[in-house]
Amino acid sequence: MRKIILILTILLLNVINLKNSYAMDNKQKLDTITLGGGCFWCTEAVFQQVEGVISVTSGYSGGNIANPTYREVTSGLTGHAEVVQIVYDKNLVNLEDILKVFFRTHNPTTLNRQGADVGTQYRSVVFFHDETQHKVALEIKQKLNEQAIWNDPIVTEIVPFEAFYKAEEYHQNYYNKNPNQGYCQFVIVPKLEKFNQLFKDLKK
Repeated sequence: MRKIILILTILLLNVINLKNSYAMDNKQKLDTITLGGGCFWCTEAVFQQVEGVISVTSGYSGGNIANPTYREVTSGLTGHAEVVQIVYDKNLVNLEDILKVFFRTHNPTTLNRQGADVGTQYRSVVFFHDETQHKVALEIKQKLNEQAIWNDPIVTEIVPFEAFYKAEEYHQNYYNKNPNQGYCQFVIVPKLEKFNQLFKDLKK
């Protein structure tokens, strides 16, 4: 009887260990990066499509005042850029792919401009959160420049992250809430189509 109890105990412990091991192996490994690629409605809509992205929050970063409003940022006087703060699971998508999607779904060669959106608030910028992100962003930028995908060199800023201020609620999840709005149809939809064309393997 004691042997049976001992064997059952050992089997139970093995099952528990297996479950714990599985849970550890499948635990999310979250990281955060902050990117500006013009109007945050566009950047948000693209990254919401990426497998492994847990959340995308529109906001402001890189400026000289705390808690700016949209009106203040669009004046161009705060120094802030429209950005998205992306939380992603490194088990499902790597930083290199995140940055490739970023660079290829906006024009990183136009200084302080994306299409009709003009001003420093629409600049192309990577706000890196650690030295690994800094290194990878520089490497991706250099590789893309060498490939000469665009006629002009990439002007994307790669600078340290300092603070992020969440934008007003009506800016969050903008495309999904307003898919038929004119800006969404004429500006965001082509970016989503480009993402689907170039990054099918990264789509949710």
